[in-house]
Amino acid sequence: MLKKAILFDLDGTLLPMNTNEFVRAYFGLLGKQMIAHGYDPEKFKKGMWGGVEASIRNDGSMLNEERFWSVMNHVMEKDCREDAEIFEEFYRNEYHQAKTVCGFNPLAAEAVKLAREKAEKVILATSPLYPAIAIEGRLSWAGLKMEDFDLVTTYDTERFCKPNPAYYADIIARFGYEPAECVMIGNDEKEDMWGAEKAGIQGYLVTDDLIPSEDHPHTGLRGTFAELLEWLKQMSAE
Repeated sequence: MLKKAILFDLDGTLLPMNTNEFVRAYFGLLGKQMIAHGYDPEKFKKGMWGGVEASIRNDGSMLNEERFWSVMNHVMEKDCREDAEIFEEFYRNEYHQAKTVCGFNPLAAEAVKLAREKAEKVILATSPLYPAIAIEGRLSWAGLKMEDFDLVTTYDTERFCKPNPAYYADIIARFGYEPAECVMIGNDEKEDMWGAEKAGIQGYLVTDDLIPSEDHPHTGLRGTFAELLEWLKQMSAE
């Protein structure tokens, strides 16, 4: 069955990685950068994790960007957005050192290209906890561009986060699609599969860098990335 929208996860799906290793590398690099500019290390760590957790729990009353910085500013007791140029400089430079803890999947670009041939919209449904420049960087590591997608969810465009089903429902509602007309491709049983399927969207679990969930096991479609590609080809031929 052809789909009107195909949603792809990024981390661990299009971009091979161990998420915990990446987060440690990313936060370590960013912390080092900000400490060099006078940020207290303990406060910064508390502000970062607090902002992320607040974004994950976001109830939709404000953008994830606003939710994150409200916590960070409170912890740091200053308006950290005044240092926006420092953060942007980090994402243009030091951030790319985190690429060393990620892999590369030559089939990723092929899968996105194939999806574009058979679906009306191809969406990068990556956790909207990051600014666009950070996601653009990780896409480049995967051999992809922002322009390869009709929508990329970033922290300044979204009001919900994975695994909240409202995150998925909000995305497809922008295009006027019904859940049954969409499929979510990801590697996380809870954030990608459970969240999407609770919203009524079919899920395909990629198992190469599988993040399992004892409480939310996925019983639907699954396979390696190579098997996903074959599934997409067959879908295209129907």
